[in-house]
Amino acid sequence: MNLSVLSPEAQHFIEAHLNSDINALILKGSPFPELTIQELCVQIEAKKRCKTKLSHWYQTENIYYPNRLNIEQTSSEKTALYKSSLVSGDVLIDTTGGFGVDVFFFSRTMKNVVHCELNPTLSQIATHNYRQFKKENIQCIATNGIEYITQNEQQYDWIYSDPSRRNDLKGKVFLLEDCLPNLPKHLHELFKKTRNILVKVSPVLDLTSAIRELDFVKEIHIVAVHNEVKELLFILEKDYTQDLQIKTVNLAKNGVQNFGFTYKSFVEVTYEEAGNFLYEPNSAILKSGGFNEVAAQYQLAKLHPHSHLYTSDSLIKFPGRRFKIIQQTNYNKKKLGKLIPSKKANITTRNFPETVAQIRKKTGLKDGGDQYLFFTTNSKNERIVLICERIDDSQ
Repeated sequence: MNLSVLSPEAQHFIEAHLNSDINALILKGSPFPELTIQELCVQIEAKKRCKTKLSHWYQTENIYYPNRLNIEQTSSEKTALYKSSLVSGDVLIDTTGGFGVDVFFFSRTMKNVVHCELNPTLSQIATHNYRQFKKENIQCIATNGIEYITQNEQQYDWIYSDPSRRNDLKGKVFLLEDCLPNLPKHLHELFKKTRNILVKVSPVLDLTSAIRELDFVKEIHIVAVHNEVKELLFILEKDYTQDLQIKTVNLAKNGVQNFGFTYKSFVEVTYEEAGNFLYEPNSAILKSGGFNEVAAQYQLAKLHPHSHLYTSDSLIKFPGRRFKIIQQTNYNKKKLGKLIPSKKANITTRNFPETVAQIRKKTGLKDGGDQYLFFTTNSKNERIVLICERIDDSQ
């Protein structure tokens, strides 16, 4: 951590070159003898990535930034703010503090927060930045968070952990025991120091496998931002034995979409032909697996057990995209070409044997336009195309 980065001259240089070409800057070299051009470029690239993701940091003077990988891996302000709404009490400890975004927001709802980070440089950076924010209820400790918890006598209202994957050898689906720290291995010891544990994991984690690995899972929160799932949050409560609740949230541009249900609850679903309107759940609901629950709660019919598209004759509010069905047709590429004279359409496939790319190649349809085509399978196992117009969310 080179504090020369924080000099007024260096800060002015960083600000002045946020939109500069990094490769060209490196060739010019550093104008400061105490700083390399590489150190300056690390600050420039990292700060630039914070403009929309971490506006508090971007807009605050004398913030010290880590490398851009740390910025890419940290929570956004939107997801960190959501997490902070799930906790309250006197003391929370973060076992994997990193750049410190989550701790910053936890400090708003907790009286005191402890930031543990094994990387001493990251711990120093977080300490410095909290001072710029005038945060006095955060303690930073450069240590292994799990060891720190198990080796002292302190009791905590909450323990928070964001384990990272050790490698990508096992593909997209991975286990928590493949992460650092290995939470399943340490849960017994952690529950001696708290009744509540909050765990953040990657959205590629398989929910069922995680439930099997963890003890006392009370809630799972699936958090999407602008319809892209960003985080899975597991709330564990010591000795919890009641039903597990699944809660989904999509932090959309025009508001927040919430949907929840009881895990493994039984609900009855009807299957019907497409009516006047079509509904596509947001990505958080699709990740949750609550395909039948969303049909039951909103009193919608499904097109097919595996299509995960829903229909009704009357328009309703819905946590996802809504469409007016203009026409339904069996899949025939020659016929489809005549029905779309503009040769442009937005294509989605659900429970369909061909990919979007294959369909575009066969039909010659380009991306764009005002029409939305859903290639799917109906309750009679027929391959169909639903030609739709999107309905504005304000309606």
